[in-house]
Amino acid sequence: MEQIIIRETPFDDPAVRRLIGLAMAELSSRYGGSGDDTPVAASDFAPPKGAFFVAEDPTGRLVGCAGWRAHGDDAELKRMFTIEAARGRGVARRVLAAIENSARERGCKRVILETGDKQPEAIALYEKCGYERIEDFGYYKGQPGVLSYARVL
Repeated sequence: MEQIIIRETPFDDPAVRRLIGLAMAELSSRYGGSGDDTPVAASDFAPPKGAFFVAEDPTGRLVGCAGWRAHGDDAELKRMFTIEAARGRGVARRVLAAIENSARERGCKRVILETGDKQPEAIALYEKCGYERIEDFGYYKGQPGVLSYARVL
């Protein structure tokens, strides 16, 4: 497997914004509309109440990302994405591990997340990594197809 570097970076970095644009386009193709209307601000991912990570290939190209923001004692996972060309190579699992480590180091008790039933790859990843279904909690609480998960750190 090629060398992938996981690093923390600001959410409002222009390269991150382009990657998030790809993520939103993919969500839009699956769900319609903007893909995800959850309010998200760069300040949500500013330490110590959050962090944002990217996965970078040896050429410096960003191939994946995710962040967490404080949600009470929990860390809420947001904007988890891997570009299509890098899928199936463990990028998402490594980014998720960085999220969990960061949240644990900053005192969070769990990582929680919302996903949707039209993202079977994401659901499979979360379940393989020990995430379990919880009561819906976020922006899409009560909406058809929403699935909420958590993992105790």
